[in-house]
Amino acid sequence: MSGFFNISGKFGSKTKLKRSSSATRPLFLCQPYCNNSIVKGNFKTIVQLPKYVDANEWLAVNVFDFYNYTNMFYGSVSDFCTVRNCPNMSAGAGFEYLWMDGHKKQSKVPAPQYIDFVMSWIQTLINDENTFPTKDGRDFPPTFQQTVRAIFKQLIRVFAHVYHSHYDKMLSLCQEGHFNSLFAHFVSFGREFDLLDKKDIVPLQPLIDIMDNNGILC
Repeated sequence: MSGFFNISGKFGSKTKLKRSSSATRPLFLCQPYCNNSIVKGNFKTIVQLPKYVDANEWLAVNVFDFYNYTNMFYGSVSDFCTVRNCPNMSAGAGFEYLWMDGHKKQSKVPAPQYIDFVMSWIQTLINDENTFPTKDGRDFPPTFQQTVRAIFKQLIRVFAHVYHSHYDKMLSLCQEGHFNSLFAHFVSFGREFDLLDKKDIVPLQPLIDIMDNNGILC
């Protein structure tokens, strides 16, 4: 994991865009799956900063939950995310994420390796008392929100890969309602605290548009 995230907050990966020639509509955009959710209503009241709660504390608690739940859902389909099935970290035919090492050298890595790097990196950050302080009297670092944005940038890539490459397995496990709800919560929280760049949500923009039309995103 060394070199994946440096002190300046620059993140070790880059998106390479490709044109897609496929006209096939992804499963996650098809009815009724795209509308399946275990949450009814809007996420606004869930993601808002509660009164008297420190903003960084609220970010930290939610990052911890999003990390754990995303990791859990990925784990349920990880047997199908293999080097053979997923030789690169993609989010559909139009997006491929490249790995950048500590020397800023870009290279392709299989999706399971990429996601393992991401999850290990986040776990290391969460366990770092200097980044995610848990003891009384310890302050969050000035770069904490920048770190959270970097975490969100990578977690949405995991969402995008699962949606584009393994959503059929989510359907087989009857998990699509829970997974869709987690993603809606994630996007709503990202919007509330400006944690997601527009370019990072492009692979899942059609799904976000559907959720917006359904009124569940804040």
